[in-house]
Amino acid sequence: MQITNELIKIAISASTEAGKAILKIYSTDFSFEKKSDDSPLTIADKKSHNIIKNNLLSTNLPVLSEEGLEIPFQKRKNWKQFWLIDPLDGTKEFIKRNDEFTVNIALIEDNFPVGGVIFVPVLDLLYFAFEGIGSFKLENADKIISHDININDLIKKSKKLPLKTKRETYTVVASRSHLTNETKEFIEQLKNKHKKIELVSRGSSLKLCMIAEGSADIYPRFAPTMEWDTAAGQAIVEIAGGKVLNKNQKDRIRYNKKDLLNPWFIVK
Repeated sequence: MQITNELIKIAISASTEAGKAILKIYSTDFSFEKKSDDSPLTIADKKSHNIIKNNLLSTNLPVLSEEGLEIPFQKRKNWKQFWLIDPLDGTKEFIKRNDEFTVNIALIEDNFPVGGVIFVPVLDLLYFAFEGIGSFKLENADKIISHDININDLIKKSKKLPLKTKRETYTVVASRSHLTNETKEFIEQLKNKHKKIELVSRGSSLKLCMIAEGSADIYPRFAPTMEWDTAAGQAIVEIAGGKVLNKNQKDRIRYNKKDLLNPWFIVK
């Protein structure tokens, strides 16, 4: 299936609509439960999942979601193109109320992301990238976007990634909730190569967005992540000219594996 303006519009509208619903819940005294893997789940995760899935129905592409029903590999292994979504990336950050959570929607084709949308509800900030159009950042997104938005107009109002930024320090961005000993050791090794190093902690897929826009140089992730955590961000990074490679820095992260757990990886 060709990546059309209509396809892009649907994904972007789905992300902002879900983001608005998440914000309404964020302002309440919400509770959360624990899933079988001990990760947290809120009503916002469920609400966002339903909104996104309903929006994507018209594309006639299958959907694989963190909060959807588990789909056996035998059923999905021959999917050529599908949507991979994380309705609320950074649920721990959502619960901590530190504002660092996102809505992630990725378009996967032949096991690699060819499009990605990341909406940051609290900041009203949208990152989007699709092969053939480029990688972009849009501020005041909800004020600009509507269901009849013209994608060409949207691009004109956005900033193309990477942004031109000047930094004297080599900036490492790392997980706020999963800074492992292996990651700390990797950062120590970087200190031998670079005179000035700054370590920045961020939640959710905001780390990938920082690499895409050029506000950070490297993001090492030596802790578990799932495919839906990284797919949209990988599209935004790669289409902006960056790389998302496994720890040996030889192979791109691929998707729709039998085991949906990602290998350790480095983004730069």
